Order: sequence, then structure tokens, then C-alpha cells
Amino acid sequence: MLVPGEPPGKRQPLHAQPPSTLVHPRERLLAEIERMGAEITRDYAGRRPVFLTVMHGGQITGALLALAIGVDLEFDYLHATRYRSSTSGGALQWFRQPRVPMAGRDVLPVDDILDEGHTISAIRAHCEMQGARDVRVAVLCEKRHGRCLPGLKADYVGVEVPDRYVFGFGMDYYEQGRNLPAIYAV
Repeated sequence: MLVPGEPPGKRQPLHAQPPSTLVHPRERLLAEIERMGAEITRDYAGRRPVFLTVMHGGQITGALLALAIGVDLEFDYLHATRYRSSTSGGALQWFRQPRVPMAGRDVLPVDDILDEGHTISAIRAHCEMQGARDVRVAVLCEKRHGRCLPGLKADYVGVEVPDRYVFGFGMDYYEQGRNLPAIYAV
């Protein structure tokens, strides 16, 4: 993010921008991911789910959550997005579909955020069309508002976030800030 009065090419860190506020610190996020991992371990005891990381936002959450889960997992990833360097969603674009066979399997997609639910809904539908036996969704964040698709919810949620644009811990703001160790809002 360019800072007024500074030479072009010099950027101030996003979390240092005056309009952004800290929503959840790293310690809280790590604790919630551990809690989610314990719930998933309990729910999938004796089973080996397909663990689908949703790129790019789900990378950090997916890695940490996988380490917190105490059952064997089969890994794959997908890349589907509605944002593509923007702060508002458009049509869903698929850049990579999962390659692991899902027929008759338990599938656990892991993403950064459940906002209005269009991406998660399409991912769940794709898994079901591939014959998944059971699809449960894990997200780090769930936005507090009433605009989510009717009947859609995540099965595992780390934290709630306000109805503002959030970034950090895998989520970006114009392709910046994914690697911030906390969640901020503008």
C-alpha cells in the first residue's frame, strides 16, 4: 500500500496503516486452530479423510490445522477464487481441481473464511459431484452478517470476524498481507 508523501515503490506494512485494526492476535488464532484440530480428530476417529486446502487463503490455516489433527490424512489442494486481486467477489474461477479420487471418501475442505458462501458452496458441490461420502468444511474465520447463502455453514470455525474487509493469516488485501501473523480489518 503506497503511503502518501513517500517515494513510489516504498510500502508501509498493511497492519501499520491507520485505518486497520487488530481483530485477532496470533495466540488466539493458534489456540482456535488447536481446538478445531481436536474436534476434527474426534469426529474422524478411525477414518482417513481427504484434506483439501483451498489456495491461496487456506495455506496457513491448512498447514497448522493439519498438524493439530490426530488422524491420518490424505492431502490434496484446489484453487478456486472469486476475488482475484480484488476486495469484492465476482464469478468463481477454478485454477486447479483436486486430483485425489473422492468417491466414497470423507472430504474436509479447509479455507480461510466463510463470507457469503459462494466459494465454499461450489467446492462442496464439486466434492459431492465427485462422489464424496461426506463433506465437512473447516474455516479459520466466519463473517458476522446475514448475507451467507441460506442453509450454508462451516462445520468447524475458528473465530468470528466483523463485517469488514479482513486480512492477514492467509487472507490478503490486494495481494498483500497474507503472511501477517494476526488478523486485521480495514
